[in-house]
Amino acid sequence: MATDDSGGRAKTQGQRVADSRAMEVASRVGLCARGVIYVLVGLLAVRIGLAGDSGGKEADRSGAVRTIGEQPYGRVLLWALVVGLAAMALWRLSEAAFGQSTAGGDKWTRRLGSLGVAVFYIVICISVAQTALVGGAAGTRASDETSKDYTARVMEWPFGRVLVGVFGVVLAVAGMVIVVRSVMRKFEKNLRTDRMDDRTRRVVAVVGVIGGVACGVVAAAIGVFALLAAVRFDPGQAKGLDETLRSFADTPAGPWLLIAAALGLLMFGLYSFCEARWRKAPEHHPAAGQSLSRGNG
Repeated sequence: MATDDSGGRAKTQGQRVADSRAMEVASRVGLCARGVIYVLVGLLAVRIGLAGDSGGKEADRSGAVRTIGEQPYGRVLLWALVVGLAAMALWRLSEAAFGQSTAGGDKWTRRLGSLGVAVFYIVICISVAQTALVGGAAGTRASDETSKDYTARVMEWPFGRVLVGVFGVVLAVAGMVIVVRSVMRKFEKNLRTDRMDDRTRRVVAVVGVIGGVACGVVAAAIGVFALLAAVRFDPGQAKGLDETLRSFADTPAGPWLLIAAALGLLMFGLYSFCEARWRKAPEHHPAAGQSLSRGNG
């Protein structure tokens, strides 16, 4: 019984940390960092669609980081971005460990999703930190180059081709799920819509739907390219964000599809700022408190 009691205390203390004011601040800072990256990626992609080139910049995270690094006090701005990305990773790690502070947030699928997002932002944070250390506009690799390298390495593993294929399918399915949830406006459950006036609520809904759909479509496209790389046993088929966006310009719709996707990613960046402003504060886990009370009784 003592073991159960100490375990319950440890879990409750962890949940208190996850629901703390500090973690709430971390989530909002992280969302702002995400917003900066997606707004810049969207702007770079729009430039590619309108002008047919980007002045040597990629429409992905590396291009966004280079753009920040080229600004006055670029290195300071990059370190601010590192802090924001670290905050995002810390927030998602707390969700993976103790569950999300929403209905059904304790489900293992939600926790696994939070862990995946945390790892993603940890990788980005380390990359941006390396860029800040070596100099403002240098030190980043394009997502396409990284994707092809990683795909080639994984394919050399036993069953590596299968792993790449499974990754592609999972990413494609996840992208379509994001599209459906965005169209259904599921994201509004995490927002304090009661603190918005009617006009603001409509604007946030439109930005959230368009941004979510764009992110889902792009993620699904990257997943399809990874699946093709596995099927054809050709790592060159794998594409990062930049090359995936550029491939939209090769469709019958021409550069207009690329511009539409770019504006959607820009909208997602703006929605990130909206979520940072109106995201609901963490809810306490009553079940944990009840179990602790029973243990003390």
